[in-house]
Amino acid sequence: MMPNLTKARVRAVALDLGFDACRFTTAEAPPHAAFFRRWLAQGFHAGMQWLARQEELRCDPRQVLPSVRTIVLLAASYHGTKDLSPDVGGEWGGARSLTAGGQIARYARFQDYHELLNGPLASLARFIDEGGGTAGGSLALVDSGPLMERDLAQRAGLGFIGKHTNLIGRDLGNWFFIAAVLTPLEFEPDPPEVNHCGNCARCLAACPTGALPAPFHLDARRCIAYLTIENKGPIPAELRPLIGNHIFGCDDCLDVCPWNRFAREGRILRRQVAPGTVALPTLLALSEPEFKRRFRDTPILRAKWKGFLRNVCVALGNGAGAEALPALAQARASAEPLVAEHAAWAIQRIEGRLAAET
Repeated sequence: MMPNLTKARVRAVALDLGFDACRFTTAEAPPHAAFFRRWLAQGFHAGMQWLARQEELRCDPRQVLPSVRTIVLLAASYHGTKDLSPDVGGEWGGARSLTAGGQIARYARFQDYHELLNGPLASLARFIDEGGGTAGGSLALVDSGPLMERDLAQRAGLGFIGKHTNLIGRDLGNWFFIAAVLTPLEFEPDPPEVNHCGNCARCLAACPTGALPAPFHLDARRCIAYLTIENKGPIPAELRPLIGNHIFGCDDCLDVCPWNRFAREGRILRRQVAPGTVALPTLLALSEPEFKRRFRDTPILRAKWKGFLRNVCVALGNGAGAEALPALAQARASAEPLVAEHAAWAIQRIEGRLAAET
């Protein structure tokens, strides 16, 4: 390694590239690898089978990159909500109330973070390789490789894992992404962060579906983020009423964290491209090509067209009135069984509420 390639220099370049924090840790196994293995064995990962397939890789970074000696952990805040394009609200449809609108998780209101972070992260990896003479030996990952990022980030001092199992930064709150550079170069590790939750359990109480049955324990089978994004099949009928008006992801456990008072606007993710609440009935008329066009370059595409319309049906069933019945009737006639079944459920829910009111 060249004498001038110090931690301070790497950190300065990372901040210049727009990252909000930069810390270093070793390539040793994540501290909670054994807990992760038990979590998988108990089936709490729901249908995310790739987690089980990558178990050995996630539990040992050296299996991801055999030459790795240091892992550089980076934070990119998505707290900021400024500069929402004026034309976006019209295209998406403004919602006057929560019963008329669907909620979109905060991170999904921005351009897809993979696209935004890949460039700066690749630049940092090149800088490290050029300075250390490792000629492409570093590996850059943004939520796309088999790493236990949160565990490694806590060991690097980037933040601490809260009772809701997400990473919390004392100066970033919950609102940041984690990126990593695995490098063959050896840097002195930063001290780990310790937990600062104290007696607070607001996140556990805030979860509508009981997906946090105990501190630091997530049951993905009940998590709204899983149910509305990663889950590609029907949403269990007993959980649908608990989802409320969430149509993509959920921030309920994150919103109530008191550490968010220290959150600050990110420098890479600054401009929202989608509002947090959107009108629902018009979304049911979207064809698959229209869905892809409207939500291009956003994380919402991950739900897929039929999954997104499924979510919209559930949200309408939970809060809409008679005005939503025509759109739902059309959705019930859809050739896509997943959409038709959830539309029928929503109609039954709305008609039941209307009958109870008379």
